Amino acid sequence: MPESLYSRIVLKLSGESLKGSLSYGIDPEALAYLAGEIKEASKGVQLAVVVGGGNFWRGEAWESRGMERATADYAGMLATLMNALALQDALEHNGVETRTMSALDVHAVAEPYIRRRAISHLEDGRVVIFACGTGNPYMTTDTASALRALEIDADVLLMAKNQVDGVYDSDPHKNPNAKKFQHLTYIQALNLRLEVMDATALSLCMENQLPIVVFDLFAPGSIAGVMAGEPLGTLVAQEPTHKPAARALRP
Repeated sequence: MPESLYSRIVLKLSGESLKGSLSYGIDPEALAYLAGEIKEASKGVQLAVVVGGGNFWRGEAWESRGMERATADYAGMLATLMNALALQDALEHNGVETRTMSALDVHAVAEPYIRRRAISHLEDGRVVIFACGTGNPYMTTDTASALRALEIDADVLLMAKNQVDGVYDSDPHKNPNAKKFQHLTYIQALNLRLEVMDATALSLCMENQLPIVVFDLFAPGSIAGVMAGEPLGTLVAQEPTHKPAARALRP
């Protein structure tokens, strides 16, 4: 496996990535694929994962049906926990030591999120899965991924997409002439209202100069390829014409 540019990484997975070809829930084949990709990518680096819950629950959809927003969001956090536990189990069946850490107190199934403990797990070679978002309503798992990456001093945030190999100026599934961006600044991504991540998460990354790479999760080897600096996906950074260097390489 090529040497990684980065030593500590946060990978953001959408809940939809776990449902595969199903309309709802978790597809065992998609889960096994993700576990295999994460296993390969985690060799020699410190890797944390933030997982969404959209394959089970979408808070905004239930809010539109009359549910109180905070309640809908808390239910969504529990959906991310189900995904995290499934991914943990798949990784451990692949021989990857894994810890799930939750922003909500669920001591029977996951450790509470404690920043220093999360870093200790990473330094000990474990994959860490962050569940339940930030633990607060009105905050997306995109924001949680940016926040956790900054808290643990990650070198890069990898935003995995489903069947989309980067950021485009329009939907490539609908517009065959859509233009793919190889590089973007944070300001460009915000001003053009491109679907990189939500504005709160993007602003957090911009304020702290955390580079983001948006790439296609279902291109085999893509996680490891992005980490090795292969020209995959779209880089969003302060100076996007230059290959991002690790913020602080660790042994």
